[in-house]
Amino acid sequence: MKVAVFSTKSYDRQFLETANTEHHHELVFFEPRLTPATATLASGFPVVCVFINDQITAETLQTLAANGTQLLALRSAGFNHVDLQAATELGIRVVRVPAYSPYAVAEHAVGLILMLNRKLYRAYNRVRDDNFALDGLLGFDIHGCTVGVVGTGKIGQCFAQIMGGFGCRLVGYDVYPNPACLALGMEYRELPDLLANADIISLHCPLLPATYHLINSDTIAQMKPGVMLINTSRGGLVDTRAVIQGIKTGTIGYFGTDVYEEEADLFFEDLSDQVIQDETFQLLQSFSNVVITAHQAFFTRNAVAEIAKVTLNNITDFEQGRSCSNEVKAEEKVVHASGSH
Repeated sequence: MKVAVFSTKSYDRQFLETANTEHHHELVFFEPRLTPATATLASGFPVVCVFINDQITAETLQTLAANGTQLLALRSAGFNHVDLQAATELGIRVVRVPAYSPYAVAEHAVGLILMLNRKLYRAYNRVRDDNFALDGLLGFDIHGCTVGVVGTGKIGQCFAQIMGGFGCRLVGYDVYPNPACLALGMEYRELPDLLANADIISLHCPLLPATYHLINSDTIAQMKPGVMLINTSRGGLVDTRAVIQGIKTGTIGYFGTDVYEEEADLFFEDLSDQVIQDETFQLLQSFSNVVITAHQAFFTRNAVAEIAKVTLNNITDFEQGRSCSNEVKAEEKVVHASGSH
């Protein structure tokens, strides 16, 4: 099938073309994001393939449908950026990659914890400047800490397994307790109780209307002073301005994030020669106890290869008229999901 692939980077092309040797689809790569303004580029393509920061609004979908698109293939597990109701009404089917490598995201979350705790970013730069002093690099033993896991699907489960290996006490919050997490000794608590007792809080839940700004001024006020907060899920889970205030008051002692609510105009691009206009982002990254990575938690060769493989399998299922277990429907917007990238 003829497939328009948006938000294409060199690695997308590499892994998709490799996976396509088994499928023989006609892949046409576009560097721009899919937006209402760029949707006409997909004219005549029955399949459009998109990533997490593409704008799949009703307006975008109307243009796609008018120009012959029948399938929207997401290179992600999360689908909060898609107007599923509009897609259903326009007859455009939507498929996703529900799981590719939960280990990749979980391991990155742990990496953020270690970097923040042991000030690895600061230590690295010091040694490069021949500064071997230890002042300001004091950390704490992760062993024995209480770790709160918000969202215990596949990624949250992998994260809990790793933190259990550190000798941490695990507490979890989820609509649906995970038997595998219970087997690790995790105690499920209501969110306020988890927030009040956790030394480290890591977010692993999808962005839904019920989880939008889950971390806000009220929930931050419930946290232990000096808590470490980690977000490798979706930027919209966190009210960034409330987090900044929490950092200023000392309630949040460390903040590590791989996502940002307004990341669409920032992440995945080289803006090193430009002045960033987002003052909230600039303020956030000015704090010495904050580490930001640019939505790279998913980015391992294992995960990207699996994303390409499953995406093309989904397209082939559609081409051959088979039902696809990875299809997303409008009613799933309110259902718990185990992955978010």
